[in-house]
Amino acid sequence: MIRPVVLAGLALTLAACDGGGDPVQQALRDASAERQAALVKDGTVSGPEPTQEAADVGERHWEGRPTRSDYAFRSSDRALQASMAAASGHTPEESYAARMIAHHEGAIAMAKVALAESTDPEIRRIAQTTLDTRTTELAELRAWQAGR
Repeated sequence: MIRPVVLAGLALTLAACDGGGDPVQQALRDASAERQAALVKDGTVSGPEPTQEAADVGERHWEGRPTRSDYAFRSSDRALQASMAAASGHTPEESYAARMIAHHEGAIAMAKVALAESTDPEIRRIAQTTLDTRTTELAELRAWQAGR
């Protein structure tokens, strides 16, 4: 027979897991749910197009409004998500290699966007380093796959 104290403890634990507990965490969950509800219409994620003013001044992503820079990375983001979801293998090693190849291809695509779009010398240096190192690692991973 389950003791009443155990039941009370279980009820408190479940309450804490179901939105109870830390009020800061609850406020963050509530704010996130509100933002999500504002962006999802009829089951589709949507949001306003960036304003020309935002594009002109390079305004950062704010309140769900994508900026010109967000759109520059959209294609590489979608390709990365699709290739990561499709990457698999029969062994942990094969899965690792397939996922890292997809990940590196995404990193290379993002580095190319950064090189094409950024004027910041430090970001351009980091992007070029990313492009160089990930290209080398990508070749190593593909060679490993080919040797299997």
